[in-house]
Amino acid sequence: MREWRGLAWMIALGLGLMVGVAQAGGVIRAVGVENQYADVIGQIGGRYVRVDALMNNPNTDPHTIEVNPKMALVIARAGLIVENGLGYDGWAAKMIAATPKAGRVVIEAGRLVRVPGDTENPHIWYDPRAMTAVARAIGAALTRLAPSHAAYFAARVQKFDHALGPWRAAIAAFKARDAGVAVAVTEPVGDDLLAAMGAKIMTPMALQAAIMNGTDPAPQDVATENALLRAHRVKVLVYNRQVTDPLTASFLRLAAQNHIPVVGVYETMPTPGYDYQSWMLAETKAVQRAVSAQQSTRSLLPRRAP
Repeated sequence: MREWRGLAWMIALGLGLMVGVAQAGGVIRAVGVENQYADVIGQIGGRYVRVDALMNNPNTDPHTIEVNPKMALVIARAGLIVENGLGYDGWAAKMIAATPKAGRVVIEAGRLVRVPGDTENPHIWYDPRAMTAVARAIGAALTRLAPSHAAYFAARVQKFDHALGPWRAAIAAFKARDAGVAVAVTEPVGDDLLAAMGAKIMTPMALQAAIMNGTDPAPQDVATENALLRAHRVKVLVYNRQVTDPLTASFLRLAAQNHIPVVGVYETMPTPGYDYQSWMLAETKAVQRAVSAQQSTRSLLPRRAP
């Protein structure tokens, strides 16, 4: 914690009173640690918020993020912060603690939706119920910070919830048609979505956790995953496209050799071209295409020109 306190001291020394300003010109400064949360803050706050995201690159490993003074400055200025919690972004929690601000509202999504702190799957934004609760909490927080705009925020919370309708419908349609379909995964990133769709995740959680945490999985769990793919006991392989290593690459090759479609899921919202709702809908449709049409979707973003 000493290094975080030192960083906060340097920022405060350099900015003086400016650090303590949570609003500028009637606009609330806000931070979504992950860009999916920043997107929801922006949708709810509209013209009354200025939002920054600290994790926003869909082509990098979120677990290897490098903290810098600019991030600490953004947090120090914020009147509203939404973090995932559950140990996923603990580095941000340290910076928040190191730069206290009177009146600041901090929403920890994992705690809000009452996910146990020792969960093996912190990727709660894939749970269709979670972001609805987060959006409502954001609306309440913004109302607390700017009471005169309460009606505006309430209307935008309703608009956000309504915009989740196509995603909910796609989940329900898949569940009605393909409930119980067997899938393999590399990490638990999209597990909450797969569970909501009624899919049966065959990969041992111990293997998922090991890959997520960068530890060596048990050989028997690797053998189980290989057998799922070789024996065609699953219809699709869902993998974290932001974090790949030789082991996950071997699973992808095995899936390709056995004509099992793969779907890439993201830990941060792919940009440009998506908001939270369209991102979740795109991931759901990708799984649906894999199961019904044996079509792979490795990326939700268009290919870059060579």
